[in-house]
Amino acid sequence: MSDEIINRVANSKLVVVDLEDYYPIGKRVLFDIKDWLFEGFVLREKEFRNYVATHDWSQYKDAYVALTCSTDAIIPAWAYMLLSINLEPYAKKTSIGNLETLETSIYQDIINNIEVSLYKDKPIIIKGCSNKPVPESAYLQLAQKLTPIAKSIMYGEACSAVPLFKKK
Repeated sequence: MSDEIINRVANSKLVVVDLEDYYPIGKRVLFDIKDWLFEGFVLREKEFRNYVATHDWSQYKDAYVALTCSTDAIIPAWAYMLLSINLEPYAKKTSIGNLETLETSIYQDIINNIEVSLYKDKPIIIKGCSNKPVPESAYLQLAQKLTPIAKSIMYGEACSAVPLFKKK
């Protein structure tokens, strides 16, 4: 009997997809407009536009920005649109919501652009347990995108993967 350790996973046809590998580098910023509202609740258009006009938007260069209002103020859609227009030359992506919503939006774009033809008729493991903030919804979206073409889909690590799908 040989003392050589053989990595059967590395020698198998299993393809591991790690969403953490797709995590885009860039600062994440939560942009809260409550301080631009009168008493934190009322959007006065003239004052709001003045804040927008005098704000240094260049500080968001190459950042991912989530626009939010942490008070119960009712914010008209045009206000978020105005902010996003001013962020557009600088930010990589802008969304409305919290940082989790921002990550979900980032990963929707990433998964939509993944070329899945390489995974055709292959057994796939979608790697879990990431150290970066990969949203749970990204795993669901990836599984849905791979199901029509994969031979099988599992989740986890090669040593303890949970079977999710097998082509009949």
